[in-house]
Amino acid sequence: MLKIFFLIFMAGGIPVAVAMAGASLAYILVSGSLPPFVVIHRMVSGIDSFPLLAVPFFILAGNLMNNAGITTRIYNFALALVGWLKGGLGHVNVLGSVIFAGMSGTAIADAAGLGTIEIKAMKEHGYSTEFAVGVTAASATLGPIIPPSLPFVIYGMMANVSVGALFLAGILPGALLGILMMLTVAYFAHRNGWGGDVKFSSTRFFKAMCELAVVVGWPLLIWLLVSKLGTPPQLTVFAGLASLFVLDRIFKFEALLPIMTPVLLIGGMSTGLFTPTEGAIAACVWAMILGFAWYKTLSWKMFVKVCLDTIETTSTVLFIVAAASIFGWMLTATGVTTDIASWVLGFTKEAWVFLLLANLLMLFVGCFLEPTAAITILVPILLPIATQLGVDPIHFGLVMVLNLMIGLLHPPMGMVLFVLARVAGLSFERTTMAILPWLIPLLLALFVITYVPSLVLWLPKMFF
Repeated sequence: MLKIFFLIFMAGGIPVAVAMAGASLAYILVSGSLPPFVVIHRMVSGIDSFPLLAVPFFILAGNLMNNAGITTRIYNFALALVGWLKGGLGHVNVLGSVIFAGMSGTAIADAAGLGTIEIKAMKEHGYSTEFAVGVTAASATLGPIIPPSLPFVIYGMMANVSVGALFLAGILPGALLGILMMLTVAYFAHRNGWGGDVKFSSTRFFKAMCELAVVVGWPLLIWLLVSKLGTPPQLTVFAGLASLFVLDRIFKFEALLPIMTPVLLIGGMSTGLFTPTEGAIAACVWAMILGFAWYKTLSWKMFVKVCLDTIETTSTVLFIVAAASIFGWMLTATGVTTDIASWVLGFTKEAWVFLLLANLLMLFVGCFLEPTAAITILVPILLPIATQLGVDPIHFGLVMVLNLMIGLLHPPMGMVLFVLARVAGLSFERTTMAILPWLIPLLLALFVITYVPSLVLWLPKMFF
């Protein structure tokens, strides 16, 4: 009966969060088994979680970076690095999303922030609007895979696994996705005879490579100083941060300090300097230092607007989590999750078959439900089965999040579709058709991530 109420509400066009809470309340009122106040109690307890404190702060950090002109710096850095290749701005689009993913953590922020700059530039350089929209949509899915990631925070809370381990698990799959997308851009460039979009500049390229060298070498140097020479960790990190600002001032790097954001977050969490929740606060402080003090691109008026936008987004996300919490609890209480587990385990006891079926289910669900709602509903149903069949919960979390990110590119509920249709001025139908070819690299990456768990688990096992 619970499922029937939910489907009726969804068919009536009611928002998914309201449909979940309404279906739960309707079931309780009809069955008379529980007092109606249970709905409010379970919704409140569903968001009464310390890890969920990371959600508003990661949203705030992404909004601060978006409004402080950081996106333009990232775009210029990627342009210097790969803009001269064939299909240059397509490669810039992917590389920019890889970098921006380390700050925003959401596909929507990537598509709306960096995507606005990228689509405009690609259209000015003669690329078709459909190609620009397709590559922007596909690369936006990197946001929740490469740390930090809001869906990983939600999954970590629901599955009771380390958010830091999930963040580390996303690095190599994110790199794989980026490589496959750049190969797809190269294919289109070769087929259409596209050249580079900017003239190769050895000076700009060398400067960009130096920035990359600092990003890679800085954490290694800190690790050597702390682990081999025994220098005090906090003192070493603060001295290292000061050296980054000195290097940036001397060489006038384009995006060194913004690119360091994910390095600082992952480094701090993996060394125990701070928890993921504290890391989200650290990301906000870092963004404010860059926006207010270093680049001086943020004003207090902008800051107030960013905070109000963050409150609005956070309220939406947490209401979805609260509604999904009562709905998931009702699914468990009514025995739906047990029935599904029994049916699946009666059908197969092979992990690879279960993963195939789970992928198909999650791809389907991702077309209709917002990722946060889908995670909170699917984790109680699918994770116990995965655990029984020996699937690592960290690995399963990556598979689930990637499935749901692909769902963001599908009608009828794909939010990235709506955002890019508005940004590019395309109809919803043309935007959908533009994205279809880009599902090939995404589904290929999904297959590899699903059936090569070592790609996902190698880094978490090193540090956790």
